[in-house]
Amino acid sequence: MLYDLVVVGGGPAGTSAAITCARSGARVLLLERGRFPRHKVCGEFVSAESLDLLSNLLSPQHATFFPESVRIPRARIFLDGRVLHAPVDPPAASISRFDLDAALWESAGECGVESRQQASVQGISGSGPFLVKTSLGEFEGRALINASGRWSNLTPTLPSAGVKWLGLKGHFAERSPSASVDLYFFEGGYCGVQPVDISHEVEISGRVNACAMVRADMASTLPGVFARHPELQACSDPVSTAPLVFRQPQAERDGILMAGDAAAFVDPFIGDGISLALRSGSVAGESLIPFFLGTIPLPEAARNYRGRYESGLASVFRTSSKIRWMLSLPQQVRIPILRLVEKTPAITRYLVSKTR
Repeated sequence: MLYDLVVVGGGPAGTSAAITCARSGARVLLLERGRFPRHKVCGEFVSAESLDLLSNLLSPQHATFFPESVRIPRARIFLDGRVLHAPVDPPAASISRFDLDAALWESAGECGVESRQQASVQGISGSGPFLVKTSLGEFEGRALINASGRWSNLTPTLPSAGVKWLGLKGHFAERSPSASVDLYFFEGGYCGVQPVDISHEVEISGRVNACAMVRADMASTLPGVFARHPELQACSDPVSTAPLVFRQPQAERDGILMAGDAAAFVDPFIGDGISLALRSGSVAGESLIPFFLGTIPLPEAARNYRGRYESGLASVFRTSSKIRWMLSLPQQVRIPILRLVEKTPAITRYLVSKTR
């Protein structure tokens, strides 16, 4: 059977692309190697700029859950003994990946996307159409989107060298969580904490999501990261991911459109990973629609996607790279910069706005 589109990866980027194309009339197959619902290492921060897109992607049955999600109207940055405050305006939403991924997956099915869970992709051949070999058999698609994440056999990575980074995440009980996203920077990493609602954990009165990126030689577990926070109690089994590899964004490779973390991994402290996944998946799908309609060839659709990715999304990665460089400076160099930022709230607001 020949599909118009095969999407590899059932996270926010993959489902966004699949839903966008299916609604245009394309025949879409969505492949996911895992099984829903599931926890993922993620800050679970959805910027306001993507909430309208998310609302449009979700089916009416699922679109009702996120307007009631926790809102995040401010950010606090804890670094070198100082606390920087910045508004998040308009407020972001805090939505668990456990709920979000399942809702998007089910919404894709409701708009006609054919889907397969526990389908591990073993190889891809062709340049359009593409033959996709999986643990469930072979599938063929006129176009292919790789939304398989930052670490899969389909995503190019740089050779491992130097410092190794880990991603850690867990949900914790807290008596009165602050309605803010709090970023704690420390030697060898940082951790973001924010309140989050979990639909399947209604018996827990207050909970926060803690998501950290740390050097492997500094800590390998969340208890190690949160040794200074004795009031936190685990609500779910922590999950981890490694290695975390930073590279230049690559929106297309050999005619395959790359979306979400498969295109590039953005620093978690930027807080826009889910937004970038949703937006890149949607743009990839929109770029392919003229190809499905027969008005342009696939290479032109791929070029259009690369152009839209570069003009609309790549700036976030450049901003995050600059902030990462500043945070890597020696403390004696950072402190004068922090004093200036502390005395000039407009700078903090500007930095927050440039990550949106």
